[in-house]
Amino acid sequence: MKDSTTNIKDRETGENSLQSEQIDLYTFTRPRKRVFIFLLLATSLLLLGVAFLLWWVPYVGLANIHAFVPVILAVLLGGIVLVSLGAVLTLIFTIIRGKNLFFNRRIRGVVIRVLFPLLVGVGRCFGIRKSEIRRSFVAINNQLVMGEAKKVQPEQMLILLPHCLQNHDCAVRITGNVQNCKSCGQCKIKDLAALSEKYHVHVAVATGGTLARKIVVEKRPKIIIAVACERDLTSGIQDAYPIPVFGVFNRRPFGPCYDKDVNIDLVEKGLKTFLIN
Repeated sequence: MKDSTTNIKDRETGENSLQSEQIDLYTFTRPRKRVFIFLLLATSLLLLGVAFLLWWVPYVGLANIHAFVPVILAVLLGGIVLVSLGAVLTLIFTIIRGKNLFFNRRIRGVVIRVLFPLLVGVGRCFGIRKSEIRRSFVAINNQLVMGEAKKVQPEQMLILLPHCLQNHDCAVRITGNVQNCKSCGQCKIKDLAALSEKYHVHVAVATGGTLARKIVVEKRPKIIIAVACERDLTSGIQDAYPIPVFGVFNRRPFGPCYDKDVNIDLVEKGLKTFLIN
């Protein structure tokens, strides 16, 4: 009876531990998208106010030129506002539904090139940290990339890793070839190299943004699964566009840029999602 009670307690402890790990994993890999949606709506209202001021302030002066000039300006500004609001609503519906509506690639381009820098500025006005906006941006980008439902051959896939995933005591150089890994198990490079062999995809380790861009130019992938921190993922997604980048956040148990970790299951799920069966 005592052993049975002990087993039940051990099982409950294990389930609680697993649940805690899943919650932590959810928090780490699925940032709250409502941050991005809130900033989109706030930016839309701000643009609407600016458009109104651009029409209202010169209204008296324009009316002196011709009675129809304010009307023409109102139509032009109204058209711009309607197009902008339409694009924002389309993006919001795409985010909420989790499915591709239309013009997905163009929407992704607008998010990467235009909206993100604008939302960072708006976020500062509301006291939202840049790291939180970056995490939300990566989550939205991932959803848009998955919405494209792009399938590629293994040779068209690239897994791009930061050098700080490697154990700091390791003397083996893997930036040139990840297969140089001795599979000691001290870091996740061993598991990632195994994924490379299992799925026959390219895996590369970069020491910085310059080398990462060089690798992308040389490999010319159709899609990239990138492991990095919020800052590097954000800049990498922007630099690689129009190549789709699916971002996986690393884990930093010892602080930034030192013996980082990554959930291998997430990387493998990304491979299964984008590779042709």
